[in-house]
Amino acid sequence: MGDADTKPPGASEPDASETAASGPNRLAERRPDDLSSELKESKAQHLRLAADFANFRKRAQQEQREMVQHAGPTLSERLLPVLDDGERALQQLPQGVDENWVRGIRLTFEKLREALASLGVKPIDAVGAPFDPRLHEAVGSQESSEHPEGTLVEELRRGYRIGDRVLRPSLVKLARRPEEAGVGQPQDS
Repeated sequence: MGDADTKPPGASEPDASETAASGPNRLAERRPDDLSSELKESKAQHLRLAADFANFRKRAQQEQREMVQHAGPTLSERLLPVLDDGERALQQLPQGVDENWVRGIRLTFEKLREALASLGVKPIDAVGAPFDPRLHEAVGSQESSEHPEGTLVEELRRGYRIGDRVLRPSLVKLARRPEEAGVGQPQDS
């Protein structure tokens, strides 16, 4: 006999149920009630995993929608100064500039406006509109007998919004009534 047949002192023979449970026929010797409860437990675990995965997918889709919602305004806010600078440069073109070059630059800024519009960015109407502190920032006033007081008569910087959210208010001048001659001025005697 070799070392494999020797047993340590005090070791007993494995009983028949332990041998059967560890062998290939262990499922055949288990009770139907045990198998039924394991099947129910496995089904419940499967349902929990499926529900967890469905919740994960919904959360991931919601996070993606929120990221897109926040990325558009953030990107737009960063591009608006570029659009402003380009429009100012086009208003101040020096004499003798090649008209084809100018047309190309205008088309470039038109594409930028279209890209912003595709993100939902819209300009805020200003000149001729009544002052709205949610949309406009008044930085001055101008005498006007043509416009009612509080009407926007000049836009210094265009404002933009996405839906109901104001990205940047319009910088405007408001109409005010012309001052009456003699009011607040010393009279000649």
